[in-house]
Amino acid sequence: MHLVKATARPQDARIGWPAPDAAPVIFRRIVRMDALDSTSKEFRDAMTSTPPADRAMLDAILPVLERIAAALERSAPAAKPALDLNSADAFLWGSDRRLIPVPKVNRVEIDLLTGIDRARDILVDNTTRFAKGLPANNALLWGARGMGKSSLVKAAHARINAERAEGELPMKLVEIHREDIETLPDLMATLRGDAHRWIVFCDDLSFDGDDTSYKSLKTALDGGIEGRPDNVLFYATSNRRHLLARDMVENERSTAINPGEAVEEKVSLSDRFGLWLGFHKCSQDEYLAMIRAYVERHGLKADPDTVRAEALEWATTRGSRSGRTAFQFIQDLAGRLGQRLD
Repeated sequence: MHLVKATARPQDARIGWPAPDAAPVIFRRIVRMDALDSTSKEFRDAMTSTPPADRAMLDAILPVLERIAAALERSAPAAKPALDLNSADAFLWGSDRRLIPVPKVNRVEIDLLTGIDRARDILVDNTTRFAKGLPANNALLWGARGMGKSSLVKAAHARINAERAEGELPMKLVEIHREDIETLPDLMATLRGDAHRWIVFCDDLSFDGDDTSYKSLKTALDGGIEGRPDNVLFYATSNRRHLLARDMVENERSTAINPGEAVEEKVSLSDRFGLWLGFHKCSQDEYLAMIRAYVERHGLKADPDTVRAEALEWATTRGSRSGRTAFQFIQDLAGRLGQRLD
């Protein structure tokens, strides 16, 4: 290995940079002086004891260093303020891996979720046991669109918090978006050990194509060597019972050495959920019961026979009967009546 000795260049002298041999001494002096208060006696003594030649070099170097320091401060990310977990009962897990408080959750009252009585009772019971520190299962709510899967999760959380005993900590709800599911292990680690009990909720969960983020979900649900945090439960909604697209299973089957094992790995994802709650399209009677419940809850003043006929026509033009369709009709009806929805 060859050692090259630095030599002074003419341009260094023109801009006031020190010669290479002198640079270490100058920089040591800069570091020592930077630690001093510019108004202190030590700083004044240091400046007085600095030889004139070194002082000229310092005068040339310091402005450059100050500009570098200012540029670094501008480019550095702002410090994140400490999160107050008491600021809200619901949060979003951001793509930057931090919890974002949600002061007002978009939810409906659990009593308005009609036609899903069995699923409602099972999920509320499971969530109540979890809130009390008793064993409970992760839950997968799957089935028809618009039948209240995500609404039930949020409504159950609100109901249990409203009925908690005085002095009990509120249960927290945090939603993680489907595209951020790879960060689920980080979220679990963040919540581990917190005094509150947490429901982690992912809406419309499914996996397609070459998506491998389902492995992060399996790891988080199993908990790895540490196990799932005792204070965390995972609820997900999906239109699919098995979460994974058929073509993903077929691709794994065709390329695997043991096709049976490949399919088993894919299908086993749903097995991580102890509760499977199915939601199916509602009948006409159930749809009309939803309409009546909304009309009564919001005090809409309209002729019942007219409301019934319009509600059926609304569902027919949209090709579906569901809780979502019912609420959309109620929004239209309230608007035409000039009434607000609470």
